[in-house]
Amino acid sequence: MSAPTKLSASDLRSAMTTFASLLRSHRDVINRLNVYPVPDGDTGTNMTLTVESVVAALDAEGSEASMESVCSAIAKGSLMGARGNSGVILSQLLRGLVERFKVVAAVTPQVLADSLDHADVLARQAVLRPVEGTILSVARAAAQGAQSATTSLTSLVRAARDRAREALAHTPEQLPVLAQAGVVDSGGTGLLLLFDALCFVVAKDPLPVAPPAETINVHVTEEVPDGDIADLRYEVMYLLDAPDESMGAFRDAWSSLGDSIVIVGGEGLYNCHIHTDDIGASIEAGVDVGRPRDIRVTDLAEQVVEERWVREAVVDELSDEPVPATAVVAVTVGEGVARIFRSLGVRAIVSGGQSMNPSTAQLAAAVQATGSHEVVILPNNKNVRLAAEQVNAVVEENVVVVATNSIVEGFAALLAYDPDASAAENASSMGASADHVLAGEVTRAVRATLTDVGQVHEGDWIGLDAHGVRSIADSVAVASTNLLGQLIGEGHELVTIIEGDGATSANTRRISEYLAEAYPAIAVEVHHGGQPLYPYLFGVE
Repeated sequence: MSAPTKLSASDLRSAMTTFASLLRSHRDVINRLNVYPVPDGDTGTNMTLTVESVVAALDAEGSEASMESVCSAIAKGSLMGARGNSGVILSQLLRGLVERFKVVAAVTPQVLADSLDHADVLARQAVLRPVEGTILSVARAAAQGAQSATTSLTSLVRAARDRAREALAHTPEQLPVLAQAGVVDSGGTGLLLLFDALCFVVAKDPLPVAPPAETINVHVTEEVPDGDIADLRYEVMYLLDAPDESMGAFRDAWSSLGDSIVIVGGEGLYNCHIHTDDIGASIEAGVDVGRPRDIRVTDLAEQVVEERWVREAVVDELSDEPVPATAVVAVTVGEGVARIFRSLGVRAIVSGGQSMNPSTAQLAAAVQATGSHEVVILPNNKNVRLAAEQVNAVVEENVVVVATNSIVEGFAALLAYDPDASAAENASSMGASADHVLAGEVTRAVRATLTDVGQVHEGDWIGLDAHGVRSIADSVAVASTNLLGQLIGEGHELVTIIEGDGATSANTRRISEYLAEAYPAIAVEVHHGGQPLYPYLFGVE
């Protein structure tokens, strides 16, 4: 079968569905490459969700849809479904690509080349501060490649793909953070798959196969070179119904509120994206010109912490002490927490915790690194326990698990640790010690839900124990004191407070003063843990 000379509505539809399939298969790889503008590891996910929205819109039109209907579905589907910085830019590229297709029965090579040029221009206009070495550089290179090869559709899509691939390889030379991490741009990697899809549909070229994500080596540092972007805490996105003539004022307002600003759309509907520290002002700017809806706010700091753990997979830190008869491997997150565990005799630290669960293989590697023939694992999270319980079957060492479900239970268990006793003896004594502790934690709700103690709204502070939500409040201090009031009973002698990210000296003082007044006989210890997501962890014993 000869290659098509024009791109039909059916070809365009096939290219989009193939693009979506490629993004799904490459999602984890693209996520792993994501280090700019923040290393939150969601670029592959966001691009995939954006194009899946396009496919859903195409499915609604049916397989016999006209070119105009297909183009409208791509434009609206990508606009409505755009997620994250990369998804919004991709949406603008797709909308720019198909804008000129609507008025033609089929797309000739010159029309396709001109449309890629148009998409490049619109995408750069949508980004308030365009940066080279990103998806924008790859899009421009593809457009230039297409203009150089308009003699046939096959030569055009291959030239666009090849120039895009070359541009992607050069992105580390343009963006220092990529060079530092040793990766190419993640958004550009995702966009390249669009041209792979076009080459498959037009020229029957083979589709790329995604390498295993774990083979992608990323050199992550604690700091992102662009300090302005790295310091911005939240990603705010929403759809904005607003008159086109008001968008200039809206852009001006947002330009003073943050960075990574992308605004795409037209004819009264826009998809808006910003990284900012001022959530309220970012939303109010939309209210001033129109009606924001489908508002999404993401804490980038939480995403970065989790994605850094995903990249590094596991960090084993061995103590400098002589190899004990029985060693302890503990799963922790937060340097302060790790420091306390090391001081209590832990031989190896494995990074992990809530939403960051190490695998059995990673725990097994830590066990083997201890050098001991007998090992106790403290999972310190109920979601880690199952993986920990599989370790004994895959290593030569004798491994037992003390089923600690929290950091404070892990601390208590270590008070009974005897490096000269057997693993079984330690498991018995350490488990009994852990059982004497009631654990609590305070975090912020990421979604609304109904609990036994009342309605939780997104953004509320909630106090939890082993049975679930015990307190709900609009401040971390009130959620903490109400939780402690539920946990503390007769016979309790000590409350341990572990401060994490988001804890403040003022709130710690409020909690300590509450304990001194309500429970004057109870001793209070405060430690800095540095754990993410949970400003306060409590142990009552």
